[in-house]
Amino acid sequence: MRVHRPGLLRLCLTALLLTALSLTFATPTSAASAADTPARGSAHMGMGVPAHDGVHGLPRDTRATQTEGVDVSSHQGNVAWSTLWSSGVKWAYVKATEGTYYTNPYFAQQYNGSYNVGMIRGAYHFATPDTTSGATQANYFVDHGGGWSRDGKTLPGALDIEWNPYGAACYGKTQAGMVTWIRDFLNQYKARTGRDAVIYTATSWWTQCTGNYSGFGASNPLWIARYASTVGTLPAGWSYYTMWQYTSTGPSVGDHNKFNGALDRVQALAYG
Repeated sequence: MRVHRPGLLRLCLTALLLTALSLTFATPTSAASAADTPARGSAHMGMGVPAHDGVHGLPRDTRATQTEGVDVSSHQGNVAWSTLWSSGVKWAYVKATEGTYYTNPYFAQQYNGSYNVGMIRGAYHFATPDTTSGATQANYFVDHGGGWSRDGKTLPGALDIEWNPYGAACYGKTQAGMVTWIRDFLNQYKARTGRDAVIYTATSWWTQCTGNYSGFGASNPLWIARYASTVGTLPAGWSYYTMWQYTSTGPSVGDHNKFNGALDRVQALAYG
């Protein structure tokens, strides 16, 4: 005798429907995720700030003397340095390298062009701690534009250490592992150039990915990223900032910064 079981039939039909739906939507979702990941080499200073920390206005006008600067990378292309100089920009940082696989194709125009109009300029390295060691990346940086000379116009190299645009925010490292990676980079950079590198970061990233480590504040100048009316809380170990990236939507070049002092203090950092 055949027994009719409508409940079992409904369960089978539901399972088939769910399987079909999962097959229909799985591929587009994965493709969209892959499409959202930028190409290796395209990272630039502060690209993660709006998404992670938000944008909360512009700095308030204060009596403190500060000196305007910009930072640039390949996504700006050839930069109109004379326009920036005329607008009051007196210093600049240029992306030289990323990981050990990328050099900025516009580096010469940007680095030499800023120098030629009279700016004090330096180079920065976008760190990718998940690809090679800190010391290896420091060598790559120095070998591809990140060196330093005591000419009064060259700032010490900067380590751009922030959210991973290609994957997990902390590059798959523990907090202790991240501190070790950063220390290795800084030690090798100083061994190669004689200068302590500048550290560019955001307080929230530093807290998340290094456990708010305080050990670099005594030697490495802080370049803080925060798009707001004030810099807010600084990472542990630093009682003041040297530079502040305060917007990514400034005139001529989007990424604008304030040096915490008059032009003679920028020159003092360049001289070492």
